[in-house]
Amino acid sequence: MEYRRLGRTDLRVSAVCLGTMTFGEQNSEAEAHEQLDHALGAGINFIDTAEMYPVPPKADTQGRTEAYIGSWLAMRRCRDRVILATKVAGPGDWVSHLRSGQVRLDRRNIETALDQSLRRLRTDHIDLYQLHWPDRETNFFGRLGYSHAESDPSVPIGETLAILGDLVRAGKIRHLGVSNETPWGAMKYLWLAEHSGLPRIQSIQNPYNLLNRTFEIGLAEIAHREDAGLLAYSPLAFGVLSGKYLGGQRPPGARLTLFNRFSRYSNAQGAAATDAYVSLARRHGLDPAQMALAFVTSQPFVTSCILGATSIDQLEADIAGAQMTLEREVLAGIESIHAAYPSPCP
Repeated sequence: MEYRRLGRTDLRVSAVCLGTMTFGEQNSEAEAHEQLDHALGAGINFIDTAEMYPVPPKADTQGRTEAYIGSWLAMRRCRDRVILATKVAGPGDWVSHLRSGQVRLDRRNIETALDQSLRRLRTDHIDLYQLHWPDRETNFFGRLGYSHAESDPSVPIGETLAILGDLVRAGKIRHLGVSNETPWGAMKYLWLAEHSGLPRIQSIQNPYNLLNRTFEIGLAEIAHREDAGLLAYSPLAFGVLSGKYLGGQRPPGARLTLFNRFSRYSNAQGAAATDAYVSLARRHGLDPAQMALAFVTSQPFVTSCILGATSIDQLEADIAGAQMTLEREVLAGIESIHAAYPSPCP
């Protein structure tokens, strides 16, 4: 397993991170523990979760993912071997069950969310605490164009960062990260850290895969120049890049079969691009999912590729794929397809 420096910290995280949003919905507690055991045995020292998980977010399951990780940490007594990342939710109608629907990135919400996460995870600190999405209205979760609102009732970034700085000084958080953030947002956090003596963000957790390479447009330069690398989520585009949904197939138990809310990677252009990528992989004797993962992990601005799986067999194959090296001809083929279908599913 390769290990990479997290931002400008002294932490070295595995190039493969275990994503956990299926724990508590598609995976039982025993299955979650099995995945965590397998990941740790494979050299993965980086685990990513969120207060909102599992997904889809629901009141009756919220927090279950962190609780499963917490019970595993308590049983295995391995907290010192794990770099633990979690997230606090921003405002959104899909999390109306959190904190009476008054979810903001303000002091009350952040302190409450952090304390609850610490209790569920059975730990006294979070290694990387991330803002799951911005408090302000901006373009994320598949929205490309930015439309400016005349009034902005959002919590100012400086206020949010100052609160997080207090929690870092209190020892509850070691380092900070953002998620689903824009280039302006990332640079605002970095500028405030530099000019106000506040903690800097060490990572940006955004979607990145063969169907969505929008991170390359503005954020990749920031990741390089500011040492705030990408934690790439959805590297398989909800499993679409495995090819298992081509031709309208809906395998039993698969995410897109179970939950119709996941339509981000299902448009006609995305299907055509997926068909091309799957064909490219098979021409070169590669598993399409492993090719897709290898591409993501190999990008120089990526700190870690976040893998999510529902079975050990799937997890094993994904870990192997993420560590593969792609031949020059395969990479050239990927770029040719990207030129024909540039980020069809942002």
